[in-house]
Amino acid sequence: MSASPVLPSFDPESPVFRAHEGGKLGVHATQPLRDRADLALLYTPGVAEVSLAIAADPTLSARYTARANTVAVISDGTAVLGLGDIGPLAAMPVMEGKAVLFKHFAGIDAVPVVMETGTVEELVEAIARIAPSYGGINLEDISAPRCFDIEEQLRERLDIPVFHDDQHGTAIVVLAGLHNAVRVLGRRLEDLRVVVAGAGAAGVAVTRLLQRAGVRDVVVCDSRGILIPSRLDLAEHKARLAVSTNPRGVAGSLADALAGADCYIGVSGGTVPEEQVATMAPGGIIFALANPVPEVHPDVAHRHAAIVATGRSDFPNQINNVLAFPGIFRGALDAGAPQVTEAMKLAAARAIADLVTDPTPERIVPSVFDPGVADAVAAAVRRLVARPSSGGGRAR
Repeated sequence: MSASPVLPSFDPESPVFRAHEGGKLGVHATQPLRDRADLALLYTPGVAEVSLAIAADPTLSARYTARANTVAVISDGTAVLGLGDIGPLAAMPVMEGKAVLFKHFAGIDAVPVVMETGTVEELVEAIARIAPSYGGINLEDISAPRCFDIEEQLRERLDIPVFHDDQHGTAIVVLAGLHNAVRVLGRRLEDLRVVVAGAGAAGVAVTRLLQRAGVRDVVVCDSRGILIPSRLDLAEHKARLAVSTNPRGVAGSLADALAGADCYIGVSGGTVPEEQVATMAPGGIIFALANPVPEVHPDVAHRHAAIVATGRSDFPNQINNVLAFPGIFRGALDAGAPQVTEAMKLAAARAIADLVTDPTPERIVPSVFDPGVADAVAAAVRRLVARPSSGGGRAR
């Protein structure tokens, strides 16, 4: 259960509120509107020719509208950052911020779309009905386990990329960091004993992607302990994880899982006592990704691990989704991909890792401001798309 959000004092003169005043987005035209001739071209009567052409051949919408370079950033406000269920209006500043990141890092026009929450079926139907306006759907801050079903049903129903960033963006960057962590330590992914603390959206996706990358021994914990098939309190998505993880059959609490573990990945919040961290195998890896308060403070983590990463920008090795999602969508839009595949996620993780040519304990992932991150990820995605672009995203 997430804690209630701490309400800030409202100070409209503070730098934070001043930066957000009026919102962070606007609309600009790509063609000039100077006179009646321009009006006739951009609107009636000229636009009718374009509309009729698209009606006859719907693929032309990718060339003659903004759709091919536009992504909807969609949330119902039920799991916003670490704030919990704060509703769609309160989610809007976050979705606007996400849209700014899309534009800055990948040249993609992103539109925040917040909606009242509802059943899985209601949200799927609502999103599917607005999908013709967009070249891709980025799901954001939707609570688990609903987020799994929503994404799965939309992927089956739509022929455009659907990507839940809280799941897959996190997983991709975690895997990128682990690729370089094992390089630094002279280890192999296949030999690691990994503990994932958290069985929500991020924890499920991290676990599944690590398994696809070759990690054999993953133990997943939720707030009540290790996921094992004999537990009767598991939701469906946790029960599936319990069957496919924990090959040594470890039972008990997080403390039992950590004993002798090589790697801890925290995506759950809370605090792990230092005495439990100390039972991990020496020279290991700690990714404490809860934000703003990591599950293991870096000062504590460094006493027991060789490599430490957090979700914060004020410590080395920031595991930040912005390393992944702009490039994922840039590549998918450019190539006209109908979905984001598991192979694309694995390739994106490798592309991010390879940008750090000489990894060290203090640098296992690039900075979000390093040049070429989105381009490298986009190129990796494009290489995996068999069919050519149908006029897809416009060049940056």
